[in-house]
Amino acid sequence: MGVSFVVLLYLQMQYARSMEEMRRRQFDENVFRSLDQASRDMERMETAHYLQDVISLHRDSLNVHPFFENTMNDRMARFQQQVANAYLYEQGVLDEVIMTVLYASGSKSFEERVDPMVLEENLAMSLRANGIDLPFHFRVFTSAGEEVYRCPDYDSTGDNFSYTQTLFRNDPTGKMGTLSIHFPTLDNYIRGANRTVALALIFTVVLFVTFLFTVYLVVRQKKVTEMKNDFIHNMTHEFKTPISTISIAAQMLADNTVQKSQDMYGRLGEVIVSETKRLRFQVEKVLQMSLYDGGNIALKLQTLDANSLIDAVVQTFSLKVTQNGGNIDVRLNAPEADVYVDEMHFTNVIFNLMDNAVKYKRDDEPLHLEITTWNQGDNICIQISDNGIGIRREDLKRIFEKFYRVHTGNKHNVKGFGLGLAYVYKMVALHHGTIKATSELGKGTKFLITMPLSKS
Repeated sequence: MGVSFVVLLYLQMQYARSMEEMRRRQFDENVFRSLDQASRDMERMETAHYLQDVISLHRDSLNVHPFFENTMNDRMARFQQQVANAYLYEQGVLDEVIMTVLYASGSKSFEERVDPMVLEENLAMSLRANGIDLPFHFRVFTSAGEEVYRCPDYDSTGDNFSYTQTLFRNDPTGKMGTLSIHFPTLDNYIRGANRTVALALIFTVVLFVTFLFTVYLVVRQKKVTEMKNDFIHNMTHEFKTPISTISIAAQMLADNTVQKSQDMYGRLGEVIVSETKRLRFQVEKVLQMSLYDGGNIALKLQTLDANSLIDAVVQTFSLKVTQNGGNIDVRLNAPEADVYVDEMHFTNVIFNLMDNAVKYKRDDEPLHLEITTWNQGDNICIQISDNGIGIRREDLKRIFEKFYRVHTGNKHNVKGFGLGLAYVYKMVALHHGTIKATSELGKGTKFLITMPLSKS
């Protein structure tokens, strides 16, 4: 469909171009025909003018008076003489007219031979006779290129494309002149032939843009569908593990064939409680994102010490890091650390970032986590960096999108919903802070959180 739209646009543009070329050729032919006619009319008028002058000079000799001869022979002889005289006179008049038009006109200057009013009238009549009714401006030049006249309302608009015509073409070269004419509205006239084509072209472009936008929506919807399917798949696995563990523990409790001591009852109870908490945490994570998207989340804001909150999370999380063969380097250097936050959500943000570092650690090197705080103006900066696998540049700009995961489908080796970083981003924004991520593939990732200090 895209190829069809492109071909259709190309054909319409080619048709519009050919229409313009055809109309311009037709216009050129009509203009040249009009100029030729106007030039011929000037020459005829000049010839007629000289012919009238010559005839008026010899009008008396054209009068033939009757003769009353007594004999037929005398009358016949007189008639023959008159015919001979008339023939000789007409031959002389013709020669005199030719000499006058071709050579006697040289006694007048070129400016005197051109009547601007008559020339303009002839041009207008000739153009209208050939179907051209556009405003025009003209100039007259001598054979040497010297301008001798221009129309009173002359406007140079459009004179980059003008038409020329030689005046008095039957005269010697030095006595000729040149007429130059241009049409200020010629471009609009030529393009006027393509108004319908232009409208069709516009609608085709609109349809093409709509088609591209539709394709974009389909592709984006396909990606969203893939991410949601990935989310459902991951959620199924995340819920399946604690449910299976709880189910096994419950079956053991219900199985009377297995002897159970008090310690076993205690361990099974701890397993059920632990897995239930884990399951509830996963459900709450999904519900929190749903509440935030719906705008129904309520924060219990209070002034707390950020360094103390971070230290508490580190104490809780250090065991998990140690079990994975890593260590945590904590440098809480911010002298002012009071922030106006929701304690639960703030600690969840720090926990999620540290948990990501553990999930995406490198197999060939022990995990090393660094947590640093410092003050910058009226803000506190919290940086959490690791030496994990890193994030590719094309993935880095999308890691805060909901459901997006660097490893998708069944190929990933890390469990999760793709909601952790989306939750972090939205919670930081809800606390009027910012978060930025920088990463280098194979070397690690840094998250920098900037939050305003409490003013109270």
